Amino acid sequence: MQEFDQNERKILLEIARNTITYCLENDTTAMPLNLQDFPEHLRAPRACFVSLHENQELRGCIGSLQAHQPLVIDVMHNAYNAAFRDPRFHPVTAAEFHEIKIEISVLSQPEAMHFSSEDELQQQIRPGIDGLILTDNGYRGTFLPVVWEQIPDKHEFLQHLKMKAGLPANCWSNTLKVERYTAELID
Repeated sequence: MQEFDQNERKILLEIARNTITYCLENDTTAMPLNLQDFPEHLRAPRACFVSLHENQELRGCIGSLQAHQPLVIDVMHNAYNAAFRDPRFHPVTAAEFHEIKIEISVLSQPEAMHFSSEDELQQQIRPGIDGLILTDNGYRGTFLPVVWEQIPDKHEFLQHLKMKAGLPANCWSNTLKVERYTAELID
């Protein structure tokens, strides 16, 4: 079930696209936004990720894991950061921007998972539904639920998430923490 109606989805995508366009045209880091211009539902504090794709390849992805500001503001900041500050990619240029597809993942509140072994953890993971945040001894990484499309196997998903966090793929420790969340994909 979708939390956001078609109009709200359209507004969020427009904010992301307009932010990047505005920042390209004005050489700035933010676009003017009046919160009162948006439906109350979109002004509530929510966390999101903005992902950019070019020719079906990831071109930038930045987001927030905890709700700390109104959703429309989070979308604006994460759109800017995905386009211009993702350290894995060079900044988006005006010439390529018309080819870029934007996706927004609006996250639920993360909840801690309780387990005593990797097998027990894997039994709790819901492929295609759960996004995961993995933390251990200062290392941290997350995969959005959409990543299941590329890595459908629970074991591989967890291995790749460990590597993304900077840990060995086969590591296990009693201090490992995992939180899960869901996300509504808006594209």
